Amino acid sequence: MRTRLTLARDGDALVARLAPSQAAAMYEALSHLAEQDYGDTELILLVGAGREAVEALVGRLAGRRTESFDLRLTIGELHMVHSALTAAPTLFLERGGLFAEEPFNIRLGFYRENFDALASALVEAAGQV
Repeated sequence: MRTRLTLARDGDALVARLAPSQAAAMYEALSHLAEQDYGDTELILLVGAGREAVEALVGRLAGRRTESFDLRLTIGELHMVHSALTAAPTLFLERGGLFAEEPFNIRLGFYRENFDALASALVEAAGQV
């Protein structure tokens, strides 16, 4: 998965140029959290937004893409994506705090390292705008 991405300022929002795999990883992280039996309080703690906002962003990321595309995100939505990429792996901790790589990979379709690298790239790209 390509982990580098670019952000460009568009007023008070940012436009992210996303490869299909990047959008898919963001979608999987957010949708997996949205599938959990969390109320708004838990989702706000995890990603900084309630169910309605999470599901709206999931809808914008949904769909099979074959080419890179631009996605306009507010800082809050960018925070949601970053938080989802870093929070989703915590749902795959087994007894003793060990990370369960195989169930993570099966359910989300990526390796944890992909999520970590993409989250890091988001912060780096945001720092360059």
